[in-house]
Amino acid sequence: MSREESSMKKVLFVASEAVPFIKTGGLADVVGSLPKCFDKKEYDVRVIIPKYMCMKDEWKSQLKYLGHFYMDLAWRSQYVGILEMKYNDIQYYFIDNEYYFAGPRPYGNIYEDVEKFAFFSKAAIAAMKFIDFQADIIHCHDWQTGMVPVFLKYFYGEDPFYQKMKTVFTIHNLKFQGRWKLNEVKDITGLPAKFFMPDQLESYGEANYLKGGIVYSDMVTTVSRSYAQEITTPEGGEGLDGLLRAKSDHLYGIVNGIDYDEYDPVTDQRIGTHFDKMNVVKMKPANKAGLQEELGLPKEEDAFLIGIVSRMTVQKGMDLIAYVMDELLGDKKIQFAVLGTGEERFENMFRHFAWKYERQMGVCLQYSEDLAHRIYAGADAFLMPSMFEPCGLSQLMSMRYGTVPMVRETGGLRDTVCPYNEYEQTGNGFSFANPNPHEMLHMIRYAKDTYVNHRNEWNGIVKRAMDCDYSWNASAKDYESLYEELFKM
Repeated sequence: MSREESSMKKVLFVASEAVPFIKTGGLADVVGSLPKCFDKKEYDVRVIIPKYMCMKDEWKSQLKYLGHFYMDLAWRSQYVGILEMKYNDIQYYFIDNEYYFAGPRPYGNIYEDVEKFAFFSKAAIAAMKFIDFQADIIHCHDWQTGMVPVFLKYFYGEDPFYQKMKTVFTIHNLKFQGRWKLNEVKDITGLPAKFFMPDQLESYGEANYLKGGIVYSDMVTTVSRSYAQEITTPEGGEGLDGLLRAKSDHLYGIVNGIDYDEYDPVTDQRIGTHFDKMNVVKMKPANKAGLQEELGLPKEEDAFLIGIVSRMTVQKGMDLIAYVMDELLGDKKIQFAVLGTGEERFENMFRHFAWKYERQMGVCLQYSEDLAHRIYAGADAFLMPSMFEPCGLSQLMSMRYGTVPMVRETGGLRDTVCPYNEYEQTGNGFSFANPNPHEMLHMIRYAKDTYVNHRNEWNGIVKRAMDCDYSWNASAKDYESLYEELFKM
């Protein structure tokens, strides 16, 4: 090892998924994009995830086998295979165990997942010694890795190799906590009874992996400043608000970013016409016309085309949309471009409105990355009325393409979308505060009026949205500052 390498700060990301290898949600985008944005002269950032059998063969075939060892998990002795691959200049490691990581998807039944991720958490710690990577900081993500700080303290706390390691635990969505029966989790983990007290892993009569991560980590982060505040309240704390208030001195919110190489209107091969912020007003209409044609909508340049790319759930505000859709579409100059899947009742709702207003509703009830990009590039505005939103990525993607976000003021949406002020000519979008459908309706009508009757002001909003920097580079600097605080502790 060179002198330069030995002086670098070592960080290990431990997570259940990462693009491009495996993805079920935004967590994978974070873990796959953030590590490459750290200062490579200062930080050696590596990533460890499970080797799922459901990974695409194109990735599995590129993995290099490093070796294996056996590890105790309570009374079980389990095989731990280690594979590696370098991607985007980042070293990735993969934990292999076909008993745990078989099946058609990364997550399944909770009673299986709690054992699967207890195994993964302990294996990730043990693997560091096997690959000779003595991390300064272990950065854990969501409940699936909540046991890492717990296991590190109890099973490895006396080992000199691990003694100085610090832990950061990032909550991507507090709603998902990894809760299961106390006695079964005791049996799975091999932890003594003292760990299953109310001030430790116990929560409302169950063992709670996410709580373990919060209690035992040195710092806790969430994916936006507002969400970090919201989860300390009874309304947003999902039963853990008291703990999070107690931990508030070590609780930070850092907004997620998006991959600016993947989402770039100048080079994006998924869209019809390329543009930048200098020629967006001139070139964007071609993408709008292409999107209208693709979805079977009349190619009306003066129509106000609203994009939605979303899971169709209550969390995403679909109830609000359902309540006022007839009122909205009474205006023949409003069109929708909708993409997503979710709860059957909301899918049926969009089917109904697509039938009733076929000249105004273009609906695709599946997921298509290609079409998502064309909606971001072709719509005039993007609707995201979430009940809660830890960070949100779609509003960042829409702004990148000059599509004006219309959001509810919650979590990361409040932190990233500054509402338009017609008197001061500021703001990069539109917002409403309360989860009220008619308040949302008023916001949409105000946005449409601005688009139709005050086009210069609208173009100013578009350019201010495109001026925002929500790349991972900005977020990485915030994480670097956080790590520096840990090094001082």
